[in-house]
Amino acid sequence: MSNYFIGREQGQQATTRKAIHAAARFWMLLATVLIINEALVNCATVQKPSSSTPAQTTPAEWKAVEAAIGKAGTMQPGDVYKVSFPRSDLVVKVRGVQLKPALALGSWVAFKRMGSAAMVMGDLVLTEEEVTPVMSKLQEGGIEQTALHNHVLDESPRVMYMHIGGHGDDVKIAQAIHAALMLTGTPFNSPPASTQPLDIGLDTKQLEQLMGYGGKLNGGVYQFSIPRAEEITEGDMQASGHGMTVPSSMGTATAINFQPTGGGKAAITGDFVLLATEVNPVIRALRAGSIEVTALHSHMLDEHPRLFFMHFWANDDALKLARGLRSALNQTNSHKPQSK
Repeated sequence: MSNYFIGREQGQQATTRKAIHAAARFWMLLATVLIINEALVNCATVQKPSSSTPAQTTPAEWKAVEAAIGKAGTMQPGDVYKVSFPRSDLVVKVRGVQLKPALALGSWVAFKRMGSAAMVMGDLVLTEEEVTPVMSKLQEGGIEQTALHNHVLDESPRVMYMHIGGHGDDVKIAQAIHAALMLTGTPFNSPPASTQPLDIGLDTKQLEQLMGYGGKLNGGVYQFSIPRAEEITEGDMQASGHGMTVPSSMGTATAINFQPTGGGKAAITGDFVLLATEVNPVIRALRAGSIEVTALHSHMLDEHPRLFFMHFWANDDALKLARGLRSALNQTNSHKPQSK
């Protein structure tokens, strides 16, 4: 009998051990499944960074602004909606050169949304007689003026440039700007679509090679836009509640324009966007290239870092001027040029 019970007890112990081993294998398998599942979830989260990136707006989302300001705009890099108002109504000459609107007579207004509000910046081209009425109407509509000055010298008739800024409801801002522009001769209709000539009398490929950057043809003018390398911000979020990054398409990129004047020559103008430490090195580089500095000033009130805008003019051999401009660009912290 004792042997019987001993054998039975040993059998029960063996069965218990098997059950324990089976349970251990089950819990190990379950733990493995949970670990794999967590890894898959984490992997999926890493592969979807766009979930925290605000969606880019589309032109359709700006229809109310378009209706309020009276003209359609275009989407620009940095999720910016920009409306251009070329002053084709003005006939302005500088030392015998009639300025095309794309060279130095282009008003523009740029909007960028930040949550339920928007930031606006712009540059309005005005005659002297238009300055005070426009300023008063903008102030009435809550739009600030951040600068008022010349960009070129010896122009006839005299032209002034009013830089503006505002924060708030984008439709109300657009309505206020429209009301101000209605006090000017600014055309609101878009010029008829036309095929621009590929040959404007300038070797644009050589210009790009010398400048180190790609350009584009706009209204008979070959244009370059060169962003700065550092981030530009406007306002203090903690102090004012509306601090934000300012994309280069809102006026913080160096602009360089070539208007052909015949015989391989071009009238050039635009503005360098500079830090204080870059101002005089750029002046020296421009003067060494026989390029005249026509204005030096600010365009904004609360930008970081502090920026200065240097305007220039020359009418000479286009390739010679490109070399001088490239030398000046080399003095700045601009985005690196294209490799050639």
